Amino acid sequence: MKLPAFWPDWLRTFQIPKLPAKLAGRLPRIPAIPRLPIPEKLRKATPVFVRTTTFKLAMLYSLMIAAFSGALLAYLYYSTVYYIRVESERRITVEFEQLGIAYYDGGMGRLSQSVFERMTLSGSPFYYYLEDATGRKIAGHFPRLPGEAPEVGMKTVYFEFELPQPDGSITLRPAAGRIARLRDNGGALMVAFDTAQQTVIVDRIQSAIFIAAPVALILSLLGGVLITRGAARRAEELARTAEAVIGGELSRRVPVRGTGDEFDRLAQRINAMLDQIGKLVEASQNTGNSIAHDLRSPLTRLRNRLETALSEPLTQESASATLGETVEEVDRVLDTFNAILRLARLDAGTEGLRVRMDLSEVAEELAELFEPACEEAGLGFRSQIARHMLVLGDRGLISQAVSNLIDNAIKYTPGGGSISLTVSRGPEATIDLSVLDSGPGIPEEERPKVIQRFHRMDSARTQPGSGLGLALVHSVAELHGGELILSDGNGPKDRPGLKATLRLPRA
Repeated sequence: MKLPAFWPDWLRTFQIPKLPAKLAGRLPRIPAIPRLPIPEKLRKATPVFVRTTTFKLAMLYSLMIAAFSGALLAYLYYSTVYYIRVESERRITVEFEQLGIAYYDGGMGRLSQSVFERMTLSGSPFYYYLEDATGRKIAGHFPRLPGEAPEVGMKTVYFEFELPQPDGSITLRPAAGRIARLRDNGGALMVAFDTAQQTVIVDRIQSAIFIAAPVALILSLLGGVLITRGAARRAEELARTAEAVIGGELSRRVPVRGTGDEFDRLAQRINAMLDQIGKLVEASQNTGNSIAHDLRSPLTRLRNRLETALSEPLTQESASATLGETVEEVDRVLDTFNAILRLARLDAGTEGLRVRMDLSEVAEELAELFEPACEEAGLGFRSQIARHMLVLGDRGLISQAVSNLIDNAIKYTPGGGSISLTVSRGPEATIDLSVLDSGPGIPEEERPKVIQRFHRMDSARTQPGSGLGLALVHSVAELHGGELILSDGNGPKDRPGLKATLRLPRA
């Protein structure tokens, strides 16, 4: 690469010469530096955030920013210096061309006259020196020619000259110029300019870069460390929460700072997962007790009945009655276990084939099925079903869920009450299937509990059942992307009734 004529001498030392191909091929290859293992004591003494991947990425990012800033500053410096040098070279070239025109038009006399005229111009940045073939000075600002004139062509020179000041003192000023040998005459002409101002500009740019580069490096590293410490602290909170949960503190949760960043979103998901795990653990802890409590009564009745039958002489009629009642008790036990197995399959996602179906048809069929049962129990029944309510679901599971809701309403509504079944459009592209009764209802604080497995209110212990009906409805709703909503009915405060709404997304 050819450098400009007025490029500073000290910059020329930065040129890297190209090695010959033969020599480059003989140079030994530098072996790769092996990665040394970090001693255990040093590793433990290192802060935790320094050993994190976040810190390493932040440091890499900071170094990349520092490298980019350094490259940008270097580019700005060299481009500025290059522009100054090129502009100065262009102006000297123009000055030489004009003097050359005067020399070719009028010879040495016309050239010397042009030099005198230019020397008397005020504000001119150039300095001149003209001598004849014998080396005698004809015109110029200097007492003698700085440097030797070349035999042919031009030569670039750098020198210092004395500049008188208004107070009588003399200062040395740096200058750069070109010396050219005159054809057909043997004389020499030099055109130079004062480089003090350009040197000041270059020095200022250099000083600014030397200050800005370390500052940029320090700020980038400091920013990387600060960012890393924050991220490492959040990651450490996640790790401590996980360790606490592993240690048995199932109530421990990840702190949510409310910043809305990815750590907050991750903390919310983890907390939701821990809530679900806590519910499942609590449910599993209560399952054994609930099963024992709910199965103890039928098994006790079954044993007492069989013991009574064995203590008395058996007749055909008494044996048939005892066996019939025994079969009924066993069927209740089997229904409980079948419900448990079906809930397990629902939770595992192995049951349910969702297709496009008409919920209105299912509701109409169930209304026809349960209306006689309501009349037999002394309850009024009415239905209000909108047409063509399409959902994406499993017909059998949805039918089972709605049957559970109506069966619960019949079971807990006293004689003379009423039950209604409605299907209508819900909010935000959903369909609501509601069963409303005039029974005692469910207190608001009990509603989250009744959808848990085997949970039965004290008032419901006297009724037959296993406490799995609403749990199954809740699981069916979740499987279909919907929800089960329990609310008060339209009755008085002491007997508000219950409105159970199965809300499903519309297909």
